[in-house]
This record gives sequence, C-alpha cells and structure tokens, in this order.
Amino acid sequence: MAYSKDDLKKKLLLMYPEIQKFGLSLSLDFDKGKDAWVISFEKGTHKRHAFLDKKDADSCVDGNVCIYLGMLISQYIKDLEMLVSKK
Repeated sequence: MAYSKDDLKKKLLLMYPEIQKFGLSLSLDFDKGKDAWVISFEKGTHKRHAFLDKKDADSCVDGNVCIYLGMLISQYIKDLEMLVSKK
C-alpha cells in the first residue's frame, strides 16, 4: 500500500480527534530499521513517542482503528496535561 506521511497523519488526526482537542502536535517519521513509524506527540516543551508498525499503519490508513495506539494516545494526553498544568 502506498501512502505518504501526510496521508497517515491526516488519517490519525481524523481517527483520534482528541489529539487536536487537547492541543497536542503530532509528527511522524519512518524508522527503516524497525519497519515502523515513530509518532511524536508534543505539548509545550514535553514530548512522548510511540511506534506504529508498518502493517498497523497500513491498516490504519485503510480505516481500521489501532487499539494499542488509541490507548497510548489516551495515556499520553493524561501525562502531558499533567506536566503542562504543573508549570
């Protein structure tokens, strides 16, 4: 399946609207050695990273929700909200 980094990013933002709702920025880079996308979430000066295997990313682009990634996003939102509120 051929898709761009921007295609995957748009799909993730569509599938997980809480990313934008809580003001997180999202960036993606492909790690050839791990055959996975490195997904970075940032709020203020705080960052969290997750790996999304290529096959899971392919499935995501096809419209299938990635439960593992969804759980990480929820946890990262909580973590980042807590860190930002401590300032």
